[in-house]
Amino acid sequence: MWEFCISTNKLNVARFIYQNLKQESAEFKIVLTCYEQFDTFYIMLACPIEEKTRFAFVLERCIIKVVCNFYKEEFLNQNLHLPMHEKMSLTAFKKALINFDKETDFYIISKNLELKNTLHLDSFYNFKLSALRNKWNELILLANDNSDFLVGDEAFYDLLKFLIDNLEICENEISVFEKENGYSIKLDENKDIKCESLTNEGLISTLIELSPKKINLYCDKNDATVSFLSKIFEKRINISYNKSMEKIENFSK
Repeated sequence: MWEFCISTNKLNVARFIYQNLKQESAEFKIVLTCYEQFDTFYIMLACPIEEKTRFAFVLERCIIKVVCNFYKEEFLNQNLHLPMHEKMSLTAFKKALINFDKETDFYIISKNLELKNTLHLDSFYNFKLSALRNKWNELILLANDNSDFLVGDEAFYDLLKFLIDNLEICENEISVFEKENGYSIKLDENKDIKCESLTNEGLISTLIELSPKKINLYCDKNDATVSFLSKIFEKRINISYNKSMEKIENFSK
């Protein structure tokens, strides 16, 4: 058996890793457990030697995703100083920055990542990924240095649209359905529903992360959320109004 231990001081990171690896446990026949000791969270796993190469790839992608999302978001929150805008705009802007040039982020992390027997994620991030933080800092400095210019809505939206337009396309086509308890998303090619009961901010964050080539939005009216999505996605979004809930439910099943 190949044994591996990941540790971190961040509960949200530990929970994300554990839940993602647990989904792979049956396919790779891994044994997985987690525990906390002295404010440090440990995820311990073991898999058959013959599955090590395949599973190591999955493990690496999980670790890279954690750094690119959780650690980068924390870095942005600590260093980004934007002028005040309403919550929806700031949520979208930060999410766009998190996903901007993700391919290079992935490369830098992968280049420095070695999967031996143990990995303390916080130490790996602090001592091995200074080049990654420098890269992020260049983008943040650009935003901070132009914060006065970004006070105006027009300039702010122009930069936000630029960031979104330059994200890598991750999905070809998705459909979004407005429901009584929020929004749900269905991917193309008859894939299962990706997310349900999303709030306005949750929907915007998810759409930016999925970065689809085409969005079909089914909603009741042109409210603030719909108007905002139309503004930042422009020609990539098609909006259909007055769809009955019965039709929407049948289409999304």
